[in-house]
Amino acid sequence: MVTKAAALRQLVGALGRAAVAFSGGVDSTLLLAVCREVLGRKGVLALTVQSEFVSSGEMVQAESLAGQLDVRHLVLPVNLLNEPEIAANPPGRCYYCKRLLFARLLDIARTEGFSILLHGANVDDIGDHRPGMRAAEELGVRAPLLEAGLSKSDVRALSREMSLPTWDNPAQACLASRVPYGTALSSEALARIDAAESWLRAHLGLAQLRVREHFPVARLEVPADDIARLARPEVREDITVHLRELGYRYVTLDLEGFRSGSLNEALPR
Repeated sequence: MVTKAAALRQLVGALGRAAVAFSGGVDSTLLLAVCREVLGRKGVLALTVQSEFVSSGEMVQAESLAGQLDVRHLVLPVNLLNEPEIAANPPGRCYYCKRLLFARLLDIARTEGFSILLHGANVDDIGDHRPGMRAAEELGVRAPLLEAGLSKSDVRALSREMSLPTWDNPAQACLASRVPYGTALSSEALARIDAAESWLRAHLGLAQLRVREHFPVARLEVPADDIARLARPEVREDITVHLRELGYRYVTLDLEGFRSGSLNEALPR
């Protein structure tokens, strides 16, 4: 019986050459590593988008990982807030965003001699509100992890087996996912979210968190095990003082704790 890992390598090997939409997250790092292993250095190209939607830490991580994997890496700067259908932040924002980004990455890939573009979607991505998946399908951007049947837990297990440093990294999501649908996006809001999350990670050692922007309110989501620590008087005061310096007037701690895509809960089922 062919394992999922073997199926993934077979799928990648059949491509011959491929460019990878590379964020530096758990999924795209595994995909890039497998492409490098199977296709060789000349057979793979990593493409990373640099925009207001990507945190500064993620950009540093993507550049570092591409170097560690010995893969040629190109960075594409894009101003997504220039696009009205993205800046307005409708429930389908991710579709418009991914449609634009994948189209531009495909252009670059083809210019560099790569006719195929891959992205890191896995089986678990099918069940959530993911309009960007439709954009990928329309443009012919392939998802080998999904095609090989790998779930998020499979991705982490194989990443660990391959000694990838990202195997236990928390899930990433673009900064725009912190803003409720229907609230227009701005560079100021995205920078404020990035600064708040960066400070919380650095000063409190939080691996997983979200600062949901309900400006002037910041709603903090952290894993349930961290809620009591953040609610301690001295920690609570430290957080409040710093986030107010960033422009927030009120700082709240969500008692339900961290859950990926929590703003999707407001969408009609």
